[in-house]
Amino acid sequence: MDKLLNKDPLLAPYKKVLKQRTSYIKEMEKRLTQEKMSLADFACGHEYFGLHFSNNEWIFREWAPNATAIYMVGDMTGWLEKRTFALERINDDGVWEIHLSPDILEHGALYRLRVHWQGGQGDRIPAYARRVVQDPETLIFNAQVWCPPSSYQWKCNDFKSSPGPLLIYEAHVGIAQEAEKVGSYQEFTRHILPRIITAGYNTLQLMAIQEHPYYGSFGYHVSSFFSASSRFGTPEDLKELVDTAHDLGITVIMDIVHSHAVSNEVEGLSLFDGSPYQYFHEGPRGFHEAWDSRCFDYGKHQVLHFLLSNCRFWLDEYRFDGFRFDGITSMLYHHHGLGKAFTSYDDYFDESVYEDALAYLTLANRLIHDLRSDAVTIAEDISGMPGLALPLCEGGIGFDYRFAMGIPDYWIKLTKDIPDEDWHMGNLWHELTNRRHDEKTISYAESHDQALVGDQTIIFRLAGSAMYHHMRVCDENIVVDRAMALHKLIRLITLATAGNGYLNFMGNEFGHPEWIDFPREGNAWSYRYARRQWHLMDDPDLKYRFLACFDRDIIELAKQFRLLEFSGPHFLFENSEQKVIVFERADLLFVFNFHPTCSYNHYTFEAPPGKYRMILCSDDPDYGGHGRLIPHQYHLTLCDTSVGRKRHLLSLYLPTRTALILEQVKNNSNEYGIDISRKSELK
Repeated sequence: MDKLLNKDPLLAPYKKVLKQRTSYIKEMEKRLTQEKMSLADFACGHEYFGLHFSNNEWIFREWAPNATAIYMVGDMTGWLEKRTFALERINDDGVWEIHLSPDILEHGALYRLRVHWQGGQGDRIPAYARRVVQDPETLIFNAQVWCPPSSYQWKCNDFKSSPGPLLIYEAHVGIAQEAEKVGSYQEFTRHILPRIITAGYNTLQLMAIQEHPYYGSFGYHVSSFFSASSRFGTPEDLKELVDTAHDLGITVIMDIVHSHAVSNEVEGLSLFDGSPYQYFHEGPRGFHEAWDSRCFDYGKHQVLHFLLSNCRFWLDEYRFDGFRFDGITSMLYHHHGLGKAFTSYDDYFDESVYEDALAYLTLANRLIHDLRSDAVTIAEDISGMPGLALPLCEGGIGFDYRFAMGIPDYWIKLTKDIPDEDWHMGNLWHELTNRRHDEKTISYAESHDQALVGDQTIIFRLAGSAMYHHMRVCDENIVVDRAMALHKLIRLITLATAGNGYLNFMGNEFGHPEWIDFPREGNAWSYRYARRQWHLMDDPDLKYRFLACFDRDIIELAKQFRLLEFSGPHFLFENSEQKVIVFERADLLFVFNFHPTCSYNHYTFEAPPGKYRMILCSDDPDYGGHGRLIPHQYHLTLCDTSVGRKRHLLSLYLPTRTALILEQVKNNSNEYGIDISRKSELK
């Protein structure tokens, strides 16, 4: 905790609260482990609850303290309650159990629970079910016995996540294919992983893996927390996806949703044993009105057992390399962050903070990193909670990274509400670099949130319907030209100013023209907008390939120059009237001219003395630009004493809406700097 206070002196008035939190977390861990086991040993609920085949018999266990009787029903019972399939309550905590002979259940059989309670009954999917399927005709969900004759044989057994900065490719398996249908794990492995490799990203973030009854929820209304969504394929298919990605050197993390649960009763945990407070809070506190979902009670021993075991399960069973925790703000505060502007440190230490949730997140991070020292954890938080992405040993909550969520919101504001001739360079710099510099952050210009129907991607917001009619290479169009130029500048400056990582949502790297709209009644259950149109990027006659080429090259540049391993960018110059901004990072000089109409000849600004070579220009014809600059040209700083002091000046031609990257040439530097010879692959 002292390290946290030393890094941020503004936390000094809250030292007492921080100490209380630390003590509370320690007490919670003692309460869970009873000081008789490790936290990792405690987080093995998935090996006890649910259906297992062990010692030549089937064993099934469920926690349902309010139940008066529980029956397994399914293919093996004709879907009727039978006494031989009645579970027995084995303790006062409400654990129920049944032992069955090996020939009773077979691989692929469907089953569920029929739970009775005082005054009612209902069918339920087991809480720890590892396989849940939906009948295509009736649309009914059931648990499925999954015990194939042979288990998946892992090929890549020694994979370790790279310790370097994350370059994240955010993806959704179902919409990753081009056909108007739900894509599969197998299709993703065959067709999308190679695209990610070509694009240069080193981390895959998979969405919607945990089973969810409504496809259009984007996977954020989870029903079965231990079940990989069967709509994309089998458990073995998902394991092959992860295994293949590892073999290609890609770290694989998944969106994990522990912030809330679906309200469904049959498919989910709501009213599981007839009581509204088994897994969730009782009364209004147990409902998230804005999300129409249930809120976990993080102070309850059994709930922490469930959620911590869920973290371990995905690491152990599917070998994921970590998690992006969704909805952290909703967890951390009783008000869920709804309508709340976090303007003071008091907001992080008052009675609105849900201390049980904060303690859970701290223990979850400890568990994950105890199990995998190379594991990656990312917090999606809009509140700016101090210490969220600091190590536990420094008094933090333990996440490795946090998202810089204000950046995409600012790009929405600029591209939607403010003409680009009115963009203020100083304000832009502030928004891009406004972060807690003692914590690792991941920046992004847009994610899946900005791609959903009701919103728009950056390029579609800029180009509108012109993207449908003027994206052929031979078609010159001023609207598309503006959209492509700004799309490149926005993505480059976001990457170049990023803290310690960068994220892209699949398809945005080539300016996918359409939003995402899942099948629903309002669109006649169409899959037309629930897919990615890869042919647009592959077509040599369309301009999308230019954007893909540019994105691939700036990602390659970031890796080759270890851009995000260096401390944040160093500001050199900005002029909001002229729309120019200049900064340096990793011995590279980044020069941006955002002006919509003005190109500048002999534009002069102060820079570190030396010789520079232009290694990338967004106006390059290979990127769909106008080729107004000569590639690889050299520039020398000029010494000037006219203002009474010695200055070193660079003089450049800055075409309108263009970004340049210059490498400072040193004695032993490579004559050709960054290798961008791969451009030809996307020409």
